[in-house]
Amino acid sequence: MSKRHQLCFLNGELLPLNEAKVSVLDRSFLFGDGVYEVIPVYDGQPFVLDAHLQRLANSLAAVRMRCDLDFADLVAQLIEQNGGGDMAIYIQVSRGTPGERNHLIPNDIEATVFAMTQDFPAPAERMLENGVTATICEDSRWQQCHIKATSLLANVLLRQQAADQDTDEAILERDGMITEGASSTVFAVIDGVLRTPEDAPTLLPGTTRDRVIAVARDQGIEVFNQGISKTELYQADEVWISSALREVLPVTRLDGRAVGNGLPGPLWKKVYRAFQIAKRTH
Repeated sequence: MSKRHQLCFLNGELLPLNEAKVSVLDRSFLFGDGVYEVIPVYDGQPFVLDAHLQRLANSLAAVRMRCDLDFADLVAQLIEQNGGGDMAIYIQVSRGTPGERNHLIPNDIEATVFAMTQDFPAPAERMLENGVTATICEDSRWQQCHIKATSLLANVLLRQQAADQDTDEAILERDGMITEGASSTVFAVIDGVLRTPEDAPTLLPGTTRDRVIAVARDQGIEVFNQGISKTELYQADEVWISSALREVLPVTRLDGRAVGNGLPGPLWKKVYRAFQIAKRTH
């Protein structure tokens, strides 16, 4: 952790990260009963903040959790206190700490709110020049992936499954249809059209995905929110993944096969360049 990212937020207090402590009875620790959000910051300005905070509000509502904190103000405080510039902000809201372990949702319990900043992980040059690799895995997660929950064990295991095959990401499929990556959104260029699966409970609505779509359309690229089959993904001219911290990256090898000509494609290059401008001028 960079020295300039030492101050975090925990339950109304700004304090050094190494001093932040949460009870072992906290429901996020015991049950994974919490939600989270990751917000990129460029030049001291949070990127598409309203969209991130709306998704956080949606996740809170979906798990029947209430938290009246002004998250926009919290984000501003963390940016200022940790030196501005480029960074990522992680916010986690747990249901809180009751007096006992019980599966039932407790009444009148105060949420635990934790937030921290970290350096923004710029992609390695090799990823931009040569693309990344991926493998298709069966989507073994639960049925409510539209909630950005802290219970990410299935995602962790799928991402590790990809790493065990010496690839950078697991792209997930259910019943022959692509949902998303273990930690990303999936795009495919098919017959000159950019496609990404439509919103559904089986995948997380992507804030970065929405921005990539907007940038692509500004560049004159036709975009459809439409299902992508496993077969179509193998045959696509280009495959991309996107997330808050990865931005948008080209997948050039999928299950050991070259995607297109095995190099980052022309539409990705066009969108990537435009995205780099958009993120600094939003």
